[in-house]
Amino acid sequence: MPKQVDHAGRRRLIAEAVCHLADERGLEGVTLRDVAAQARVSMGAVQRCFRTKDEMLVFALAHIGERIGERVQARLVRSPAQSAGTALGHAADELSLLQAEHRAEARVWLAFVAQAAVSETLAGALRANYAPLEEAFTRLIGEAAEGGGRTAPLDPRREARTLLALADGLTTHVLIGHLAPQDAQGILHAHLAHLWE
Repeated sequence: MPKQVDHAGRRRLIAEAVCHLADERGLEGVTLRDVAAQARVSMGAVQRCFRTKDEMLVFALAHIGERIGERVQARLVRSPAQSAGTALGHAADELSLLQAEHRAEARVWLAFVAQAAVSETLAGALRANYAPLEEAFTRLIGEAAEGGGRTAPLDPRREARTLLALADGLTTHVLIGHLAPQDAQGILHAHLAHLWE
């Protein structure tokens, strides 16, 4: 009887190997051979899961996005009785990857962002990852603004885009040592507080 292979599990294992190598070397240092060795599978197994390196990288990028999304969801579930503004703050905290335990993930995410500047395939995948985040942030900002006491009108879409860009920028500044993580979190929280003034 032929051995049953968990293809979904193998694809996730390969994605983890891609992330590990990208953290060590950047995406330019990720080869199929090294991914196979890191994942402890054959080159043929990698090629059966992914037809091209780009396909493998897009899957790994989606894998990171899913992990971040799962953490956001878990954090929201832990504190179910909260306002839209509080939920937005929790989501922005998780997305900004400022915690020490997320530093490797932040390096990998930014390696993908850098590579996307020269790869339309990765750029498209990143746009697809950002779209639902932008929608969720737009909705939360709109809900919070309706329930708050703002004196000036607020454009929820523009504010959602600003918040996504701020989160990525703060991640970069922490990774290069320009800002300490606690300073970056202070900036993020001050921006969120300013939304409701």
